[in-house]
Amino acid sequence: MIEALREAAPVALGVLVRRHRDFDACEDALQEALLVASRAWADEGLPDNPTGWLVTTATRRLVEAHRRDAARRRREEADARRDVGVEAPGSDDTLALLLLCCHPALRVPSQVALTLRAVGGLTTAEIARGLLLPEPTVAQRVSRAKARLTEVGRTFAGPDPAQRRERVPAVLAVLSVVFTEGHTASAGEVLHRGELADEAIRLARLLVAALDGAPEHGEAAGLLALMLLTDARRAARTRPDGGLVPLAEQDRTRWDRARIAEGTELVTAVLRDGVPGPYTVQAAIAAVHAEAGRAQDTDWPQILALYDTLVGLWPDPMAQLGRVVALGEVRGPEAALDALDVPGLRDHYRVGAVRAHLLAAADRPDEAAAAFREAARRTSSGPERAYLLDRASQLP
Repeated sequence: MIEALREAAPVALGVLVRRHRDFDACEDALQEALLVASRAWADEGLPDNPTGWLVTTATRRLVEAHRRDAARRRREEADARRDVGVEAPGSDDTLALLLLCCHPALRVPSQVALTLRAVGGLTTAEIARGLLLPEPTVAQRVSRAKARLTEVGRTFAGPDPAQRRERVPAVLAVLSVVFTEGHTASAGEVLHRGELADEAIRLARLLVAALDGAPEHGEAAGLLALMLLTDARRAARTRPDGGLVPLAEQDRTRWDRARIAEGTELVTAVLRDGVPGPYTVQAAIAAVHAEAGRAQDTDWPQILALYDTLVGLWPDPMAQLGRVVALGEVRGPEAALDALDVPGLRDHYRVGAVRAHLLAAADRPDEAAAAFREAARRTSSGPERAYLLDRASQLP
C-alpha cells in the first residue's frame, strides 16, 4: 500500500495543480487525501485507480475549503465536477511537477525538500531524518518554497521544450544531491542512508521515463546509470560494525550485479547515441570500476582519460579531485601530490584524505599520519572519521 501511495501521489498532485493552480492548497489537500487513503485502503484494499481516487478525494477537500470563500464557490464547484481521469505515472504531469519543485527562484536546499515532499511523497519527519535536520527546519523550507512559488506567480504547466531545457539540469542536480547524501551521509554515525538513495533512484527512473524521446533524456539516463552503478556497492561498503570499507578493499562478490548490468546498459546506450554529459561520463567511470573483478585489475589509464574528459566538460572541484586520484594510480603518488591543488576544496576533508593516502603510498608515513588525523578532524561523518583515524594509527 505504501508503494502505491508513493507512486500515485506525485501524479495526483500534478493533476491537482494543473487544474486548480494553487500549489500550496493542492499539496495540503493531497496530504489530507493520503491520510484518508492510508486508512481506507487498509480496510477496503487498493482501488482500481489509486491516482484517480486521490485526485477525487483531494478535490473534495479543495471544494470544502473554497466553499468558505463565497466569491470563489461557483468556480471551484465547477472544477470539482470535472472528469478526474488521470494520466499514468511517468507522464508529463510528473515531469512538470519536478520542474516546478526545482524552479530557479528556489535555493537548492528548498528544491530538495520540496521535491522529496511533493514528488517523493515523503513526510516532513522522513525528510528530516534522511537529511539529518530538525523537523521544524524541513517544514519551514517546504512552507517557504511553496510561498515563494506563489510569490513569483509560478503555476503548473506542461513542460514546453524551452522550459524543459532550462530546468532539467536543476532537476538532475537536485536528484544528484539527494542520492549523494543517501550514498555517503555528510554527517552522523552511519555511512549511508539507504532510504534517500532508493528515493533518488526511484525519482530518476520517473524522470527518465517522462523524458523519453526528448534531447534531455540522455543525461537523465546517465545520472540514473551513475546512481545504479554506485549504489551497487552498498552492501560491500561497510563492515558488520558499520565501519567504512574503501573501494580497493571491498568484497566485489557482494556488489549488486543486476544494478551493475542495468547501469552499464544505460550508459552504453547513451554513449552510443550522442555526446555524453558530465553525469554520463561519471557513470562510465563507475562502469570501468564495476568491470574489474579485483581492485588490481582496474583499468586506471582508461579512468584517467575519462576524468580528463569530465574535467573538460565540468570543471567541478570534486571531479578534479577524482582526476588526482586516478593520476596517482597511473603516474605515481608524487605526481598526484604535485597536482593536488584544487581551487574551492583546499580546506575540504576529502582533499586531506586524498593527500594522506598519497603520502602513505609515497612512503612518507609521518606526514601521512598527520594528514589522516587532520582530515578526520574536519569531517562530520562518524564512520569516515573512524576510518581515517584507524589509517593514521596503522602507519609506522
